[in-house]
Amino acid sequence: MSSKVSAKKILEEVGAEAGDVIKIVKPNITYKGILLDRPETFDKNYITLKLDNGYNIGIDISDAKIELIEKSTKSEIKFEGLDIKEDPNLPFISIISTGGTISSIIDYRTGAVHPRFTANDLLNAYPELLDEANIKCKEILNILSENMDPKYWEKIARAIYKEIKNGVDGIVVTHGTDTMHYTAAALAFMIRTPIPIILTGAQRSSDRPSTDARLNLISSVVAAKSDIAEVAVCMHATPHDRECYLHRGVKVRKMHTSRRDAFLSINDLPLAKIKDNKVEIINNNYIKRDTMEPKLNNKLEPKVALIKTYPGMNAEIIDFYVENNYQGIVIEGTGLGHCAESLIPSIKRAKDAGIPVVMTSQCINGRINMNVYSTGRKLLKAGVIPAQDMLPEVALVKLMWVLGQTKDFEEVSKMMTKNLVGEINNKSSLIYFPGGYHGLEKDRS
Repeated sequence: MSSKVSAKKILEEVGAEAGDVIKIVKPNITYKGILLDRPETFDKNYITLKLDNGYNIGIDISDAKIELIEKSTKSEIKFEGLDIKEDPNLPFISIISTGGTISSIIDYRTGAVHPRFTANDLLNAYPELLDEANIKCKEILNILSENMDPKYWEKIARAIYKEIKNGVDGIVVTHGTDTMHYTAAALAFMIRTPIPIILTGAQRSSDRPSTDARLNLISSVVAAKSDIAEVAVCMHATPHDRECYLHRGVKVRKMHTSRRDAFLSINDLPLAKIKDNKVEIINNNYIKRDTMEPKLNNKLEPKVALIKTYPGMNAEIIDFYVENNYQGIVIEGTGLGHCAESLIPSIKRAKDAGIPVVMTSQCINGRINMNVYSTGRKLLKAGVIPAQDMLPEVALVKLMWVLGQTKDFEEVSKMMTKNLVGEINNKSSLIYFPGGYHGLEKDRS
């Protein structure tokens, strides 16, 4: 077949359109899968195919034969309603859906993922959840998590608090993975809970053969029945469908763009491992069920900035936030909590204006110590608040919450340096660093 013939023309000749199942026969290999829209940046001889394993592949068809196997039938995915009967011997778990990949399906015309499944759709897709608990579903948002916003955190917190007051035994929040650790931290500060609040998501949409949604969702329901009454994130512990880790909501971070085990506990051990629908406690330092009265305090100050420092950074960046009436600044500094000394006058200007400036580290693991080097001591003298071993994202969310409670600088400083919900550890440990807790899992790859 001539390489001068474009992929578009070849596909038109066989009557293949995006969403159709086709077979591509090349000299030494044959592919079969769903035809996706070809990105504009592709060479004219290439097409994109979604294979049965859920992965996309770009294929040069200049030397291939194409056969149309099946016209598209994937434009709509619908579920029949379940006849759900309550089992008085099982706990009641509420699933609150906010969107994200776990609640999404593939648009086979574009290959893009769109939020489409509701919480009830997830229950229909995974009816085995009903073997674990009486499930009630509620959809409050249907967005991809890059569109998450502090006002949505307040809405999610209100919905969770209402379910707690209604007497459920545990709560699962389905959420997009990109910003799930931000939301987990926000909920941890906003809600005091006597029951587990478990956030979960998926790296691959629920209609893909390679989806991680099933194990994450079932494990989350199991975790929601446990004795761990904290806000936590439940995601794959390994790339395989074997087990999940339960991470404390203020000590977790998404550490890989696409792996199913993308979430890791940082500067802490995971709370537990969920395997074969059972909870195995790893970290005994947790709040137990029914030891705390429910309380909602979801007022946030959204005008807080997170700034990453870098060589050559201009102090005008900090001045911008001061001049635009931001109420707080978190700096993601270098090493033990540093930034260029040229930024210090602008940082002091912020402090003098009553704007708290909090220092974290780009290193992610470990804790800052601003008393070691002269730059750190100068920053402390300028009024910078050290965040100890808090993640930058957690410090950002905590500062939003603290400023929602008080604008008094001294009180803000006191609250930011005090451990409120497990966000600050008194001691560091080598076991928290990669090769530590997850290095104990022999099958982790």
